[in-house]
Amino acid sequence: MHEEGALHYVASAGVDTVVSLPCDRTQSLYCLIQENFRHITIMREEDGVGLCAGLFLAGNRPMMHIQSSGLGTMLNAIMTLPVPYELPLPVLVSWRGVHRERSEVQMPFNIHLPDLLDALDIVYTVVHEAGDLDRIEGAIADAFEHHRPHIILVSPKVWEGIGGIAGVPPAPIFPLRNREISFTYNRTITQPLWRRADAIAAVATLLTDELVVTNLGVPGNELFAVRDRPENFYMMGSYTQATPIGLGLALGQDRGVVVFDGDASLLGTAILPVVAAEAPNNLTIIALDNGSFGSTGDQMTHAYAVSDLELLARGAGITNTCKVQDEESLRTAFLAKSPGPRFIHVVIAPGNTKAPSIPFQAREIRDRFMNAVWSPTMKQTLFC
Repeated sequence: MHEEGALHYVASAGVDTVVSLPCDRTQSLYCLIQENFRHITIMREEDGVGLCAGLFLAGNRPMMHIQSSGLGTMLNAIMTLPVPYELPLPVLVSWRGVHRERSEVQMPFNIHLPDLLDALDIVYTVVHEAGDLDRIEGAIADAFEHHRPHIILVSPKVWEGIGGIAGVPPAPIFPLRNREISFTYNRTITQPLWRRADAIAAVATLLTDELVVTNLGVPGNELFAVRDRPENFYMMGSYTQATPIGLGLALGQDRGVVVFDGDASLLGTAILPVVAAEAPNNLTIIALDNGSFGSTGDQMTHAYAVSDLELLARGAGITNTCKVQDEESLRTAFLAKSPGPRFIHVVIAPGNTKAPSIPFQAREIRDRFMNAVWSPTMKQTLFC
């Protein structure tokens, strides 16, 4: 099977984790990935960008496997996270729209992918035939050696035999779905009198050796002002990617991970079910809910008077949740150190604190953080 050949080159390149979202043209490959690699299924492709960033920062060698249409949802995350921070991101892509395509809606975007990647200066490799599969290993190696994204566009022709039919995967075996879902949920939200900077400061003073990811924009400046540490990963962009990065960090190593995320970005991501499914017990998500897009002028979000982030986390499958509305309650909840993943919903008022901008470039943030996380051996073997 050509799928086995492809995975041989993936393994030879040292990949230890595959983050994926299925494509119907690579069903057999997807099954083999599940059998042979640590495998994480995501719900949205852009979440995989942050997840792979976190895994790498924790000392792992991740790869994504997606359908090519998913690149359209990933481009901003790619250009604002692995590109400026210079992080490796190999992506094995099922290239739709170019070979015996059955769906006309797959063609308008996908046929232009090489031109689009060229315009964005994103490196890519094309695998047209089964004889080109050895290019996969070199492309993955390039991503890690040059600290950049590398897209591997694989035509469905590679997986199809003379008759034009791809390998048929075994039928999936599902466990029984029976389960009881029962909980009592009564919460009252009072008018908040404190702001995001107060909540960040309350937790920052309690940090010991935890790794911290802070949401983009003003929250990073506020954390920097109250307690800068090399263990803080400050996001400069990549809307919705704070929790995916934190999840990757938590899955990739054993130290505690704290994510300062916001209501807008949590409402805009599909990562919470993935957090619940992977269930890292060293992850704490602090959902700073001021009901507004704080860094862009405090425009109201749906969390202000409609959506409930704690209930959203519960519905996603995260069972260790709480809601706090003052500094003392937040400190108590954080210090409880109950097994994660933990979701602490912090209700605060809109408004930003005047804090100096973070004086580091993206690569400096990466280097400080990695020096705090990686051993000398890890640096030598993973980031030469």
